[in-house]
Amino acid sequence: MSQELVRCPWCLKSDLYIRYHDEEWGVAVHDDRVHFEFLILEGAQAGLSWSTILNKREGYRKNFAVFDVDKVARFTPARIEKILKDPGVVRNRLKVLAAVNNAKRFKEVQKEFGSFNRYIWQFVNGKTIINRWKELSQVPATTKESDALSRDLIKRGFKFVGSTVMYAHMQACGLVNDHLVSCFRHRAVR
Repeated sequence: MSQELVRCPWCLKSDLYIRYHDEEWGVAVHDDRVHFEFLILEGAQAGLSWSTILNKREGYRKNFAVFDVDKVARFTPARIEKILKDPGVVRNRLKVLAAVNNAKRFKEVQKEFGSFNRYIWQFVNGKTIINRWKELSQVPATTKESDALSRDLIKRGFKFVGSTVMYAHMQACGLVNDHLVSCFRHRAVR
């Protein structure tokens, strides 16, 4: 007798969402390339649905040099114009410009801290915050940690890094475990 896996209800909209939830969301990230990818994707998502961004993820990989921060930091105005013509990404000039700007700022953080990973994990004292939410309505949009991270990134010149965007980044990259306690992934990502 097979037992149906219980998942966080937000992911049940599509197979792509389910795969993302089951394989990535909430897994602790310690790789700067992955942090940079999510920084770009979360910034692009501002004001849009996450499913829109997941459906365009391959377009982002293609247009943003597989999230190679060194390459993105050197994007020229001509390259930015080319990206803005591709329907495989959100064609918002401010968001594309922010991604290039954020690549430059990201490199500054890497230089100062040795890695972006070392920098970002300090906001949760180096370990995942494990929440024990029973209902989606309990999950906050921001926390004091995402507020502090957002303020610091803005001070460093990053764009599209408001507290809500950064809390989504923290959730995606496992700085917080916001899987509902009923979800099979809650225990797995601890």
